[in-house]
Amino acid sequence: MKKFEKVLGFIAIIIVLAAAKFWLKTDLLFFRLLAGAGLGYALARAYTGFAGSVNRAYRTGSTKLMRTMLFMFFITAVLMTAFLFGKDPASYNLWIKPINIGLMLGGFLFGFGMSISVCCASGVLTDLPQALPRAFTTLIFFMIGVFVGFPIQYTADWVQESWFSSYIGYRTMGGVFLPDLFQGDGFEGYLGALIVFGAICLLFTFLSYYYEKRQKKSGKYSGLEIERIQENLEPMDLKNFKLFSPDTYYHLFEKPWTLKQGAIALAVIVTVMMGVTGYGWGVSQAYGIWFGKILMLFGISAEAIGEFTQLSAQNFATPFFEHQTSVQNFGILIGAIIYLLTAGKFMEFFNSELHINKKQVAMYSLGGLTMGFGTRLAQGCNVGALFTPISNFSLSGWVFLIFMIIGGIISNKFSEKVF
Repeated sequence: MKKFEKVLGFIAIIIVLAAAKFWLKTDLLFFRLLAGAGLGYALARAYTGFAGSVNRAYRTGSTKLMRTMLFMFFITAVLMTAFLFGKDPASYNLWIKPINIGLMLGGFLFGFGMSISVCCASGVLTDLPQALPRAFTTLIFFMIGVFVGFPIQYTADWVQESWFSSYIGYRTMGGVFLPDLFQGDGFEGYLGALIVFGAICLLFTFLSYYYEKRQKKSGKYSGLEIERIQENLEPMDLKNFKLFSPDTYYHLFEKPWTLKQGAIALAVIVTVMMGVTGYGWGVSQAYGIWFGKILMLFGISAEAIGEFTQLSAQNFATPFFEHQTSVQNFGILIGAIIYLLTAGKFMEFFNSELHINKKQVAMYSLGGLTMGFGTRLAQGCNVGALFTPISNFSLSGWVFLIFMIIGGIISNKFSEKVF
């Protein structure tokens, strides 16, 4: 069975590479598919996800993933500087999000739902082949939450207007662009911004180490098995290297990546995406558009849906494989499947979480709904309101992170009482 899975994995790779010629209309759509597949592959192979940063810390005491995320944020911001330095930052579609009550409430709701469903906006896609009932239930209600939240996102002043703004922030999405605050540093503000950025990362890292130390001291620390495996991976034996051997295949296709390897891969892909498309990484808005497409199957017009959501009807009328974010999201799912197949783990993971009870269905529905609705208040998810804004030097991303963590902690306490 594992050999058959591996063959299917390479067939899937060939199909993805053939997509440009036979299915996708433009080179940019093909790039979106490849970028999405790369993101999904990296997330799956490094056994990582934004939801785990809170859940692992609360449930096992391990803050390794949280620290890795901070490392990823910093190196992505450094890489982004290469695109922005010497240019008008506003010429890029930087996500310098507003700082307001919507951002805070949205971050809290997203963190709350993320921890209940044990996945996030991108994680729900990588979890579909690994935990289908949980991920599918979450995704359906995530779509509903985004769809219902659209009108508020585009009409409410407390979501649209920022309490604080800066020059480039005002010219983009209205928030605070950190380099604006350090224009006298001789490096267009980026040196000062990166120093502050690094200081914030170090502060969060110190707090995570402190928390983990206290958990170990109190006996509450259990750690995570996959993290122990990742920390003790054996390097490839280059002295006895044979190209066509089980050991070589294992190291090239099966062996898990460390958390840092996954973080570096994600940082590079996201930076390349910015360079090619001029946009950051976004996920969640497409879910609301997908729900609108489902409504269209029942006879509701794109115009009526557009009027309700305050989005152009064209967003809902555009075919799935001509919508850039949808193609990219589909790529994330395919990338995760490719890793599981080529590693010979697809059926093992697929069968691991096939059964859920009614209480779990209700909880995952709540998780998806609160996540989806929260993304509209914060104008993004853990990618669109956290990772991309932070890598774009937006202060809003750090505000979102704080409230996402608070929401995740309260959610875990709530889940303990329910279960």
